[in-house]
Amino acid sequence: MKRILTLYGEIFRISINSILSTKLRSTLTILIISLGIMALVGILTAIESIEGSLTSSFTQMGANSFTIQSRGLRVNIAGNRYRKKNFSHITLQQAREFIERYNFPADIGISVWATGASTIKHSSKKTNPNISVLGVDEGYLKVSGVDIGKGRNFSPIDIQDSRHVAIIGSEVASKLFLKNEDPINKIISVGSGKYKVIGVLKDKGTSFGGGPNRTVYLPYTNVAAYFSRPNMNYSIIVQPRDPKLLEAAVSEAEGTFRLVRNLSAIDENDFHIEKSDSLAKLLIENLKFVSIAATIIGIITLIGAAVGLMNIMLVAVAERTREIGTRKAIGAKSAEIKQQFLFEAILICQLGGLLGVFLGILIGNLVSILLNSPFVIPWGWIVGGLVISFIVGLASGYIPAVKASMLDPIEALRYE
Repeated sequence: MKRILTLYGEIFRISINSILSTKLRSTLTILIISLGIMALVGILTAIESIEGSLTSSFTQMGANSFTIQSRGLRVNIAGNRYRKKNFSHITLQQAREFIERYNFPADIGISVWATGASTIKHSSKKTNPNISVLGVDEGYLKVSGVDIGKGRNFSPIDIQDSRHVAIIGSEVASKLFLKNEDPINKIISVGSGKYKVIGVLKDKGTSFGGGPNRTVYLPYTNVAAYFSRPNMNYSIIVQPRDPKLLEAAVSEAEGTFRLVRNLSAIDENDFHIEKSDSLAKLLIENLKFVSIAATIIGIITLIGAAVGLMNIMLVAVAERTREIGTRKAIGAKSAEIKQQFLFEAILICQLGGLLGVFLGILIGNLVSILLNSPFVIPWGWIVGGLVISFIVGLASGYIPAVKASMLDPIEALRYE
């Protein structure tokens, strides 16, 4: 045991001295390897950050909830077509009839899109023209997963009387009001109308498309009157009170809304039920193509690094031919010479792998900082990166190591 430890200690010492004696070549090889690992770990870390942000953003509409929408509004991502033809829009009367007919223990909210590019004004201040305006009822905020930070929610009277009242997102409030100024009961301009602020939402963090922070909520009856357009399309959000009954709630909602739409038993659904996390899952599923691209980029870079490392090791064998001959002459075995050169190649690759993993985590988490999502440490890819580095070192160092171990000591000593 002691002899083995002494042997490997000597191999390690010689490897370090060899690497230090060719600083430029070793440094360039380490950097090339680190670039490949950095590309792989960095992009995949960024993807994990994006996945977390997407999941968080889309579930902000309410955990364990689902939305009933016109089927014509489904999305098209990565060539998967979800909008084959336009179906009838969901009218206000149908949304109200659904609420009356739906006898499942659940909370329900309805909403209607007003605009996604509004400029909100207060006194001399105004927002950028990127504020969403949404018409909702008194139940919407609860089922959509947003909370009131200041003020109050809409009341049934606000909805019934189509009052000019508004609930604003935290980003809208920060743009229009001073830090210590209370927005409640202040008057803002939305479109051509004046509205009294009755509530400010809690900050939900940066999210996909701006989210609730960059939204102004009005009574849907007011939106129907002042943002009127042909075929206004309403959405219905349902949140069962028992999360375990989500699938049952979806089935009941589908049957109820088929009755509302007067569909016969043989008619296909002309509406779509979207679970709160299904779109996020769809987007995350399509991120696999980015993962494949990142893997290909990393592999190509690592192949280049392996070729470069093999070339360096072959040059090292040529330069150290007399050294190899001397070591063999004093009793070193061919296996020990092979181990020596393999160890050097693996050590260079492991140094490159460690540097690449470190840089990859930093670069990948720049996305986390931009998205305000938690710092991601991809333990699986850290281990994977080091394993890949080991394999690259083993593959690129094997041929030079075998060549070194097969040198004839007499010929090696005569080498100039």
